[in-house]
Amino acid sequence: MHKYPFAIRLIGFPPDERPHIANALAKAPDDGPGYSCLHEDSLQDPDLTMVNGDDLKALARVMANAPTALLPVIVVGNAVMDFPYPRLERPHDWARMYDMLEELLQRRAESLAHLAARGLPFITERRRRPRLDFDVTDPADYARQRKAPPRGAVLIVDKGGALRDHMAKLVGERKLSIEWTDSAATAVHLCEETPVSLVMINTSTPGIDPYGLTAAIKAQKGAERIAVILLVGNAFHYHSGKAKAAGVRGILDKPVADRHLLATLKKMLSLSV
Repeated sequence: MHKYPFAIRLIGFPPDERPHIANALAKAPDDGPGYSCLHEDSLQDPDLTMVNGDDLKALARVMANAPTALLPVIVVGNAVMDFPYPRLERPHDWARMYDMLEELLQRRAESLAHLAARGLPFITERRRRPRLDFDVTDPADYARQRKAPPRGAVLIVDKGGALRDHMAKLVGERKLSIEWTDSAATAVHLCEETPVSLVMINTSTPGIDPYGLTAAIKAQKGAERIAVILLVGNAFHYHSGKAKAAGVRGILDKPVADRHLLATLKKMLSLSV
């Protein structure tokens, strides 16, 4: 049987350590949960975060949110300070890591079930920059950065309209227009002639170069606020450098769960909870 792969985000780890942790996550024991390691460009919300305790910036990033069972974190290594998170020492004890992951994810599942039973939503984090503990920024600077929420349509580039129909059901009664095309030329034309806020490109769409299409969309006048997201499957070799150069905002791994689709829409389009 295929196990649900809990998504783990690694923050602050050096390039030579990330593959070791990702490989260990992929080889978790058969009698426990399964895990997958999110790409650094992934927009998916993680089920759990592992942070390098030797990287102060990475620690500050996770500390921007108060520690709760809903946002579990494991600190790896000998952090210079005490933090309210479980710690995994180096050298890695993989058996202990699996036990910690399973316990924290069980607590998270119980907390999510408690929220659902009370009819309360899980709030999606929308900040794109870490919150500062001691912020001396002029409030006027923040006022200048604030912009009205995007009001344009969602455009899906895919070989068929099934994803468009599914997303229309997900958003329900919300006033959100969702369009579809399987043509790169039509996608560019729609972004030029009509208000579009978000473009989701399925990288397996025949005849579509996702990087070239993104670059063409972002090259248009007034396209600065159009967010382009790639839906990436295992058969597609994602190139982070090409994606960033073209203007891709991030990726979602296929198959994309409904909760991750909704969370992405809330982030990109400021939809209500």
